[in-house]
Parts: sequence; structure tokens; C-alpha cells
Amino acid sequence: QVELVESGGGLVQPGGSLRLSCAGSGRLFSSLVVGWFRQAPGKEREFVAAFSWRTGTTYYEDSVKGRFTISRDNAKNAVYLQMNSLKPDDTAIYYCAARPLPIFTESSRYLYWGQGTQVTVSS
Repeated sequence: QVELVESGGGLVQPGGSLRLSCAGSGRLFSSLVVGWFRQAPGKEREFVAAFSWRTGTTYYEDSVKGRFTISRDNAKNAVYLQMNSLKPDDTAIYYCAARPLPIFTESSRYLYWGQGTQVTVSS
């Protein structure tokens, strides 16, 4: 069993930055793909980025390339999503999720989910 806990959301002004954390428990976590998804009010959940512990591969949705970066901390069993140059359109609940390789962008492919953390970008 894998449990995921997100943290780091909040209110930030346009152009600002936030770092989201996804802490994983369970011995399988460090062998999985970790994906970040977001869901804005009235919209479907959408893929943001993904990272493979095993291969180190990262993959980003086009609208966040160059602004968002995934990193990991092996000692803390955590994956981070650094979000820079935030825009109002980035406002959503952000979820981390996990699955075995390979990387997929469809949320239905992910087995384990965190509870989500709210990110609001507003002046």
C-alpha cells in the first residue's frame, strides 16, 4: 500500500512561486512514477507533470514547461513541484498520484492519490 500526502499550497500573487510537496509512504513509493494533476472548479482533472523514480525521467504538460520543475528528495521519500511565474489560470486543487512505470498522462491510469492541496493565484 502507498499513501501520499501533499502540502505547500496557498495563495500567491501572479508571477509568484510555490513549492508543492508529495510525501510518500510504503516501500514501493521509490519505484513508482509520481504524477501531478490539477483540477479547477468546473473543469476536468488535468495532467501537469510526472517523474519516474527509477529512470529519473520527467515529463511536463506544455502550458507549464519552463515554469514548473519536478525534483525529489530520496532521504525524505518526497517529490516536489516547484511552480514559478504562476498565473491565475494555474489556480486549482493540485494532486499527486502514483503508479508503476511507464509514465501516463491520463489520471485514470494512476492507482494511488493524495488528498489534494489548494493553489490560488490572485492579486
